[in-house]
Amino acid sequence: MSSETPTGASRHFVLAAGGTGGHLIPAFALAEELHARGHHVALITDERGANIPGKPEFLTAHVLPAGRIGKNPLKWVSGVRSILEGRSMAMRLFETFEPSAIVGFGGYPAFPALLAAGSVNLPSVVHEQNAVLGRVNRLLARKVDAIATSYPEVSRLKLKYADKVHLVGNPVREEVLALRDEDFPALTEEGLLRVLITGGSQGATVLSEVVPDGLAMLPPALRSRLQVTQQCRAEDLNAVRERYSNHDIPAELGTYFEDMHERLADTHLFIGRAGASTIAELTAVGRPAILVPLPIATDDHQAANTDEIAKAGGARMIRQDKFTPKELAKQIQALAQNPASLANAAHGSWNCGRPKAAKDLADLVESMGGIDLMDVIRVGEGAPRAAADATKTQAASRDSSKDAAA
Repeated sequence: MSSETPTGASRHFVLAAGGTGGHLIPAFALAEELHARGHHVALITDERGANIPGKPEFLTAHVLPAGRIGKNPLKWVSGVRSILEGRSMAMRLFETFEPSAIVGFGGYPAFPALLAAGSVNLPSVVHEQNAVLGRVNRLLARKVDAIATSYPEVSRLKLKYADKVHLVGNPVREEVLALRDEDFPALTEEGLLRVLITGGSQGATVLSEVVPDGLAMLPPALRSRLQVTQQCRAEDLNAVRERYSNHDIPAELGTYFEDMHERLADTHLFIGRAGASTIAELTAVGRPAILVPLPIATDDHQAANTDEIAKAGGARMIRQDKFTPKELAKQIQALAQNPASLANAAHGSWNCGRPKAAKDLADLVESMGGIDLMDVIRVGEGAPRAAADATKTQAASRDSSKDAAA
């Protein structure tokens, strides 16, 4: 991380994010980077976000009303009232905190804060974690000064905003990023095959129902080498434990693992959902994956999130309605049939990582207010493919540098 700002001056920034991990993990990573550069940072969120584990101690959280304008007209009045109340509260915060810029990470709590920024002419940036522009970010795209993306191609992002789009990636936790330069765990044809299964912060019952039976359908020589770690919902634990016991497959189960980054470091194959933070961490570390997008995700954004890593050979995507034990076993065999296949998939995943995401996003945020834009890949003149080409060039460079290091 940088130890000082490019201008040598300490400034104030406000980050605004919904209360889920998908919105807050990149917000916390940016807060850490800005704090390391000597800036003061505040957070606007909801009650969940103010109390979520992992929030940096220096980061003061302000809870603002965040109304929704959904499909039910009967709730529109209360929703608008909450948004306006949140905007007024944000404007009062801006008067005392005097931020140089506001950064939104999506989610309804970000909406009133960014509306307030527009009302008082404060520079503003939104960061999109997914491969589909979220609803709040779509509503704000016209008003903000910059749109930071995590993928070279983002659906629902209008071409007319191309000049304000910057590809930075999705910031991940520092302890995960620290694993990037470590080698893929050694795997021999007789060695243990470590499989990590998670369903995001809330688990996923479909994984608990399908994965044990799918692993049991692997050829005996492969099945006997399995070492499984699976995160489950509390109500699923006993049933999953019984499934693994019946199949004679050793498995460590839990509802939450505090040392997830250490488990990821030892993992040969990941099976789970395709949330933005999950994929950002997989590609930061370089781990092969079988991804099962959440079918009810807004705009099917989890499926879109898998496109880049799947095209690079780092993951297989299975739609939930096709996610059967037989199909899972088939895809595991395709990836894990020999150590070289998994290592190649790991390399494909690693090449999709954007380890400088927090730094590049911080550079972009610092550029607000008259400072020239820093080293950020731009997407301009209606050319999202230009960013994709730039990303491929970067990937090739990383690929060469890692081969040279090896």
